[in-house]
Formats: sequence, C-alpha cells, structure tokens
Amino acid sequence: MTDTESHKNPAEGRVKSVKGSIVDVSFATALPRINQMLQAGERGIVLEVASHLNATDARCIAFQSTEGLSRGEPVIDTGRFLSVPVGEALLGRMINVFGQAIDGKQPIVGGQPRAIYRPPLSLAQRGAVSEVFETGIKIIDLLAPLERGGKAGLFGGAGVGKTVVITELIHNMVGHYRGVSVFCGIGERCREAEELYRTMDEADVLKDAVLIFGQMNEPPGVRFRVGHTALAVAEYFRDEMRRDVLLLIDNIFRFIQAGSEVSGLMGRIPSRVGYQPTLATELAELEERIANTANGGMTSIQAVYVPADDFTDPAATHVFGHLSSSIVLSRKRASQGFYPAVDPLASRSKMLNAAVVGARHYAIAIEVRRVLAEYDELQDIIAMLGLEELSENDRATVNRARRLERFLTQPFATTEHFTGRKGRLVSLKDTLDGCERILNDEFARTDEQALYMIGTIDEAKT
Repeated sequence: MTDTESHKNPAEGRVKSVKGSIVDVSFATALPRINQMLQAGERGIVLEVASHLNATDARCIAFQSTEGLSRGEPVIDTGRFLSVPVGEALLGRMINVFGQAIDGKQPIVGGQPRAIYRPPLSLAQRGAVSEVFETGIKIIDLLAPLERGGKAGLFGGAGVGKTVVITELIHNMVGHYRGVSVFCGIGERCREAEELYRTMDEADVLKDAVLIFGQMNEPPGVRFRVGHTALAVAEYFRDEMRRDVLLLIDNIFRFIQAGSEVSGLMGRIPSRVGYQPTLATELAELEERIANTANGGMTSIQAVYVPADDFTDPAATHVFGHLSSSIVLSRKRASQGFYPAVDPLASRSKMLNAAVVGARHYAIAIEVRRVLAEYDELQDIIAMLGLEELSENDRATVNRARRLERFLTQPFATTEHFTGRKGRLVSLKDTLDGCERILNDEFARTDEQALYMIGTIDEAKT
C-alpha cells in the first residue's frame, strides 16, 4: 500500500445523513477503509472515513462546509488517503491542509504526494543525543533550556503572550538556524496568520520556512488534521532532504478542541470534563511522530492554551507528559510588567542537568530559582509588616530577587512597534554572566529599574 493508494477498486456510495461536519455515507459494495478520502456531491466536498457503522454505512468527517449537501447525493471513493504534495516548492509558501497555496501567489506546481498519516519512528531509528537548543531568550535559556530534537510547550491562559513568544522564537531562530522551519497554525485567528506571514517576509526568513494553517473559521475536521499535514511536510525535509526541522505549533489545544468537537458530532460518550474518550491516543499519534533520526532532527515548540488557567485540565496534563521542556506563562507576572511572562518557579526542563548544560549553568540556575522562591515566600510578610521588618539576610535576598526579575525581562524584536524598544537576542554566556554578577551583589546599589528590559548586563545604567 503506497502513500496515495489504498485499494484498486474504489467504491461509490450515497449520502445518507448530514449532521454538521459529520456525513454518513451508504455503500452498496465494499466499504472504503478507515482514513480513506471521499468526494461528495457536485462540489466534490472532501470527506474522510472515520468509522464503519455497519456492513454498508461509513461515518465521515467533512473537510469543507457541508452547506447545500443533501441526502442521496453521490459519493466517490478516491482510492487514496488525504495527502499533501511535498518538495522544495513548498519553501516560502503558505498552504492549507490539502497543500494548496493560500498566500495569493501562483499555485504550487510539482511535488510528490505524501500521505499525512505515518507511523512514528521505531526506537531503533531514533536519535538519542541530548543537546541544548539555544533561543536567545534569557529566562528560557537559563531556567528551562530547550532540547534539540525535543518537544517544548508554552503553557498559559488567554492573553499572556504565547503567540508573541512563538513569533519571537521564529525571529531569533530562523535567521541563524540552518534547517527548515515549519509553522503550523491550528485554529488560530486569521489576523495572526497574516501578521506572521508579513513579518517573516519582511525579515527575509520565508525562504527556509513553510507555513501551514487550519484557521478558526474552518471546519473542525481541518483543525483536527492540519497538524498531521504539517508533520508530513516536516518528515519529508527530515527524512528525504536530511535537514534539521524546527516545527512550531500554535495552538496544540485547538487540535484537542477540534477532536472533542468531532467526537461529540460522531456520537461518542464524552470523558472527563467533556473531552473525547480518545484524547490520549489522538495526542500521542501526533506527538510521537516528532523525533530525531541519525540523518536529521525535528525540534518542536508548541503553544498550549490552558482553559481558565487550570493546569489540572486534562488537555494540559496530557500534553505535559510528552514534553522535555515546559515553559509556563503567568498572568500575575504579565500584570506586573515582566515580559516574557515566564513563571521561573513553575517552568521545568529535563535538560537542566549538570551533565547536559554544565556545572556552572546548573549551579547558577539553581541559585536563581532558590533566590526567587525565597522572595516569593517573603511576599506576604513584606505586604503585612514591610521590608524593614526583615532580617539583613532576607533583605539581601529580596534585593537580589528583584534585580534578577528585572534582568530576566527582555525586549522582543516582534514587539518593537508596540513598545518602542529595540529587540535583544542574548547569548547564554551573557545571560549566565549577568545572573552571576547579580547573585554576587555587584549591582546591589544599582537602581533596579536600570536592569529592566535590557539585553546583556553591561547595558544597565549605573
């Protein structure tokens, strides 16, 4: 069975019922296989077989609006799975779930069709080298370093800056990253897609990037499968072109949400908090395809919306299990003006290990986290009694913590037109040097605001 063909005798059927994005199709002959692509009605509405109801009926997910589709209309089995054309022609382009251009330019010509579904790599095929992926963002590189070939999640509620951080990561990495960047927008606003495309075009970084979108206004089937399309494109560049791939997904929660919508329409009994009973399986099918090989790596950074800022929500907890780095964005820190609003105490990375990052980085990161944790514990005492009632040691801790908090803020290139501050990309060495000097009380008498929204520590005005 090839990527584009599943059986040699395509079947013909008729529409039996239409329920929103779910279409039941009746076949007189053999049923098409699961995930087979069908075309219904005069418009050729694309359907995908999701389940077999009985010996003659199949329940399908629609990838286009079912408006105007009626019972009895003919359905043609295409004899293949949903596929996307892959190749060098995709670089610099913006496409949809079918691989069609949506950037207003000429249609994409050529390309080898590749099924969007593939099994994950076997354990023997995977690479197993732990290496830090430097981002140029101080607080991330220091406290939650990313893994090259790993999966990192940006967790946060609405409006705390997930998309801004993702956009900055693209800006920082695409310029000096030698591989291919694949951006997958799942259920995001159309405005954000247009802004991202324009920003990357102006920065002249589109030539090594592919943008794939399934937007908010599209049917749930598109939002449910666009992640698989992005992975098919990323796997092609990793396996066939032998290039490193940076896969950015915004937002993985919308993939889960689309799955929940499809599951409900299909009549499945919901599980905890109304999510689909197949949540864990569907997420694993997507996440486990992201892996390194001996010939190329695939690094993924994913924004994860957290409903009502509840980190015990099943969507958040299931995503946590797949990640090597978890970067938590805090509404409290955003309200205090600390951007990026990364929570230094809640964010974690398996890479923050002396054997991986080195003894100096590990020691500085642990000391920074200890100082910030002690300051957090002292907040209530300060609020009730005032700073003067603290011991000398505690006052020194507060002094260091407040300067560290401000030093770990950073102006972003992607927000220059909002803030008027020129963006900074800071190397890990400069970040470690700055934190070490603050911990050694070198800036104890410097105005703490001098450390706010700067790049390297040398920019602080004493």
